[in-house]
Amino acid sequence: MYHFFVEPSLIQGQDIYIEGSDYNHIKNVLRMKIGEVISVGDGLSDKDYRCHIEEYTDTAVHCRLDFIKESGVELPVRVTLFQGLPKSDKMELIIQKCVELGVAEVIPVACSRSIVKLDAKKEKSKITRWNGISEAAAKQSKRAIIPEVKSVMSYKEAIDYARSLDVNLLPYELAEGFDATRKIMGSIKSGQSVGIFIGPEGGFSEEEVKLAEEAGFEPITLGKRILRTETAAMVVLSWLIYIYE
Repeated sequence: MYHFFVEPSLIQGQDIYIEGSDYNHIKNVLRMKIGEVISVGDGLSDKDYRCHIEEYTDTAVHCRLDFIKESGVELPVRVTLFQGLPKSDKMELIIQKCVELGVAEVIPVACSRSIVKLDAKKEKSKITRWNGISEAAAKQSKRAIIPEVKSVMSYKEAIDYARSLDVNLLPYELAEGFDATRKIMGSIKSGQSVGIFIGPEGGFSEEEVKLAEEAGFEPITLGKRILRTETAAMVVLSWLIYIYE
């Protein structure tokens, strides 16, 4: 079953309207017929609107609601990924896969060892593209929400933003062994908000690690092997899936 997102204002009682690029995709690419059933989300709530295509207007796919169900696809913990800006197009892969795995929002972070530097024009273009990738991944994995990719933050701004979260994890190669990590991961409770800080190529500087620890972050290990920056967040998210689902 195909899954699409619409603005909440386009869900009007029993009538649901799909506009924009999805209208063209449904009508001219998928060539879906009147009566075919699709799944619709508002991108904000955990509701899955099951509906069928009623008609095609000049600008929208007009659907009629059949029933609403709680999707139950979202992780029991709300995860924010703070990703140190990586080189080339690695950020696109990170966003795509982490959205598939259940992340709730992604914040690119300019770390001291980040090689990539984005000016205002480049950043705006990148953020637009990254959010498009997030939406496509959310559709593919039938997420209830579309995770937002926020504007790039400095490391200090990211630390300050993370202070409002319940738990912050700092994967770090010098962290204690798995016993400590297992205890930290196991102490996270359903319903809590969790931050995951991932460094760029080259990892975090000692000063950045110190700032995180002073802010109460929990250093964890990802094992005896050094992982690439595009792999690390996926490992932590996979652990959370295993623990809570």
